[in-house]
Amino acid sequence: MKQTDEGLIKNSYEVIIGELQTLMSISYIITVGIGMLFSFQKYHQFGINIFEYADIFDFLIAPFSDIKVLLFSFGSIFFGFSLIRFDVYWKKKNPESYSKINMGMDKKKWFNPVRYTVYSIILLSYLYIASDGYGNSIKKQIETEGKTIGVKFNDGDIRKGILIGKTSEYLFLKTKEKITAIPVKSMVKEIDIK
Repeated sequence: MKQTDEGLIKNSYEVIIGELQTLMSISYIITVGIGMLFSFQKYHQFGINIFEYADIFDFLIAPFSDIKVLLFSFGSIFFGFSLIRFDVYWKKKNPESYSKINMGMDKKKWFNPVRYTVYSIILLSYLYIASDGYGNSIKKQIETEGKTIGVKFNDGDIRKGILIGKTSEYLFLKTKEKITAIPVKSMVKEIDIK
């Protein structure tokens, strides 16, 4: 093998690794964003604004705390990436049919920005509708299958309720009368939410 061939292989390898790192970073950021949206919808169903009770670490691990959210995130990223790649491939390989399906508008200067804006709106709408459905299904699951737990405080008092969820600093319980946030690391006994 010649010296130039080795250099070409090394350069190609470095480019591939660089692109893979970028793709992984972007995928992780998107997954965290999707996890935040799904967490918000889950707690919003109970009248809890999770952004008031969670810290950044809770959101960084949010998509990994529920396998359904993680699989949905990966599926959505793969689907979105595939859709864009298919669109670019179709435009490149068969421009006549692509132009026909877009009614000739692909020849206009404004087409690309509008196309990506429409893709973004569709993707965000899809994510919002899916997260709202997730929140509704989790609420029904918690209300029908949720197990009653007891939380014992330092003063010996015991509070019983259905566990809605938790962050690194709070437990959220649902009793018949109210939704309660219980600080885990504080001397505060409880915070009534609703």
